[in-house]
Formats: sequence, structure tokens, C-alpha cells
Amino acid sequence: MATTRLISMHQNKGKSIADCLADRADYAKNPNKTNDGELISSYECDPKTIQGEFLLAKRQYSDITGRQQENDVIAYQIRQSFKPDEVSPELANKIGYELGLSFTKGNHAFIVATHIDKAHIHNHIIFNSTSLDCTKKFRDFLGSGNAVRQISDRLCLENSLSIIENPKRGRNHYGKWLGDKKPLSHSEKLRQIIDETLTKNPADFTVFLEEMKLAGYEIKQGNHISFKGQNQKKFIRLRSLGNGYSEDEIKAIISGEKVLTNRKITHQKPNPHINLLVDIQTKLQAGKGAGYEQWAKIFNLKQMAQTINFLTENKLLAYEDLEKKSQIATDNFNRLSTEIKTAEKRIAEIAILKTHIINYAKTHDVYTAYRKAGYSKKFYEEHTSDLLLHKASKAAFDELGLKKLPTVKSLHVEYVELLSKKKKAYVTYHHAKKEMQEVLTAKANIDRLLQIETPSKETEKEQGQR
Repeated sequence: MATTRLISMHQNKGKSIADCLADRADYAKNPNKTNDGELISSYECDPKTIQGEFLLAKRQYSDITGRQQENDVIAYQIRQSFKPDEVSPELANKIGYELGLSFTKGNHAFIVATHIDKAHIHNHIIFNSTSLDCTKKFRDFLGSGNAVRQISDRLCLENSLSIIENPKRGRNHYGKWLGDKKPLSHSEKLRQIIDETLTKNPADFTVFLEEMKLAGYEIKQGNHISFKGQNQKKFIRLRSLGNGYSEDEIKAIISGEKVLTNRKITHQKPNPHINLLVDIQTKLQAGKGAGYEQWAKIFNLKQMAQTINFLTENKLLAYEDLEKKSQIATDNFNRLSTEIKTAEKRIAEIAILKTHIINYAKTHDVYTAYRKAGYSKKFYEEHTSDLLLHKASKAAFDELGLKKLPTVKSLHVEYVELLSKKKKAYVTYHHAKKEMQEVLTAKANIDRLLQIETPSKETEKEQGQR
């Protein structure tokens, strides 16, 4: 699950564009928030010189078009925040990069800084308002925020993350709003595990406790028995779980003195050896009961018909075959994705190095003049962007430890070769992606349909009151 927000970044009164860009970029790149800069990626710019490169693009825009800055919007930022404990920092940064690339259509330079200082991992995606060819400016449009959300949702689904099913408009803090469906509480999770354990018919209460330990719970026995699961700070007493969950009631269910009823029990996977078409037809022909109606609200018959056709055409009529196919398709897609990302990383490195070499050559005369001027403050203010680029380029060369700089021509040759390989790989990549999406969609439909639970009378009553 990820919430998003598109924000225009304005020039503050009394501050130069360079200072404003530096302030915003420095906040995003904060090493204390980005694991010492490891969680920063970029497109067509170097994070170290982002303000200088953005400024240079704006100056070239003015030279090419003859137009000056019409408003105080100097850049844009996309904030993308993920549900706590659902995504790794590395995956969050990858998704943020793909979001930035897709929304800007590759026409604007940007950086992605992933912050991990809060419970919710979140991205700051800052992109230049001036296009890469310095002939256009990004114009915020009606529905731009919705466009960002749709792309973000698609990327989350592709990476097996949850999304907000019924998003609401507003300016809720991007790290606090988790949408309409809140995660299960620790107490509710504990109730579900207890229910699952009791369905296994443990021989006695001691066996029941052993099963709970195997399920990942730490048990503390004293005057009151309490449990603590993973990511749980405090123990939860049985008596606090409500009716049906006290120690005496659980012992009564185990001994057979009391029947386990009216509880929502997590279902097991379908028998992998049963023909799925038989399972599906049995479920669909079971009548128009509450369970069927509950499923019909989520999936329509046309979608299920497409799923059945897919299973038949691909000979995936056994659940174990569907599971295996899903895993193979996912692994194949991930492998191709990694190969392409590796090529893209090297392409990005080449682009940055080329930029530094070119910038160093272009600004060398300005830096020489600055030095001859005795490092004049006035001269610096008049040539800020050039001097920043020159200094950054030299620092980059020193950091790389290059004794001899490669020529722009040799880098261009390597760049073209990698780009050609990447384009060829994308043909297979798109096919693998489509195959993975189809099989995962079919599996999700089957899982939803075959794991439907007929609501209890209490649930039906609650639904009727809504």
C-alpha cells in the first residue's frame, strides 16, 4: 500500500533559485534518513550536483526559447509513502524510480531519496520543472495527483504490495493515512491462530500450547496465561480476547465439552491434486447463497470465465501446476528485470560520467577566470552554476580515482551497445511480464473463489444493518 502526493516546489522570497533547490535537495538527500546516501537513485542527473544541473537547464531553456521564469515553481516533488513493515527500503527506492520515470515519461531529470527514519518508509522524488531538452516546462494538470496514484498502484500490484481500494481526496499526512482497511490488530491475529490451532484437535491443553509455540508465539504462564507474537511489544492475556477465548473455554473445546462455533477460520489451500474445473463448477453451482453473493461483489462471472479459459488453454487444471507455473513466471520476470536494471545502472553511470567530463570542459575557462579574479565573491555570484558544476566534476573524478579519464567517444560507444542490448531484452521482458500477470491474476481469482467462507448469522446481520 502506498499513498502519494504531487507537490509543486516554489522559490521562497528573499532566496535565490539555487539556494531553494539546495535546501530541498539537501533535506531529501539527508544521510541520516537515506542510510548514508545508499538509498538515493537518479535519472539523467547526479544527486551531488542536482541544483547546479537544474539551474543550468533553466538557463539553457531561457537561451533556447527566449522565455524567462513565468512563475515561482522551480521543481516538483512526489511523496510516496508505504505501509509499515510491507516493503524493504531497496524495493521502495526501485518502485519510486519507476514511478518517477513513468510519470515524467523520461522527459525530466529526477532523484529518488528513500527515507527510513520513520515507521513508514517513504520516497521523496524531486524532478526538474524544465525538460531534458530544455525546450519545455512541466505544467501541472487537472488530475495529475490521480495520475500519480494510478501509476503507484500499478507498481505496487506488480510487486505484490497492497493498495488503497477506496482512496479519499484530501491532504492527510502521507505517513498516517492507511486507507479504509486497517491492518489486523495483534489481538485479532492471536484469535485467528487460536482458532486454527483448535481445528487441529489437540489432545490436551499442553499440546495446544506447543502448537501455539510452533505458530511463533512466546507463552508466559502465571496467574493468567498470555501470548506474544512477532513484532508484538507486550504479552496479550487470554482473558482479554473476549468470549470463547478464556483458558477454561479453550480447555472445554479441547475436551469436547464445548463446540467451536461462529468463528472466522483461515482456510487451507485447495487440494493440489483436485481438478480445478470441478472445484470451480461446484462452487458456482452451490446456489445463490450469502457466500456466492459475497464473491460476486468482487468478481463477475465474465472474469471467472476468462480465468477458466486460461487454465484450460495452458493445461493448469491441477492447483499444484498453477502454483508451480506462478513461481516459474515470477522468477523468470524477476531475473529479466534484474538483468535490465544492471544494464540501466551502468548506462546511468556512463551518462553521469559523460556529463561530468563535458561540464568540466565547458566550465574550465570560467573556473580559471574565477581563480585569476582572486576568488571574487561577485564573480562567484555571477557564475554560480558553472562553478558548482566544475567543482562537482573535479570531486567526482577524484572520488573515482581515475588516473586517466575515458574519452566521451569511448563512453558513447559503450552506452550505445548497452542500450541496444537493453532494447532487445525488453522484448522478452514484456512477454514475461504479461505471462506473470496473467497467471498471478488467474491464481488470485481461484484462491478468492475457492476460499470463500459463508458468513455467520452475526455477520449477515451486520451486513444487513449497513
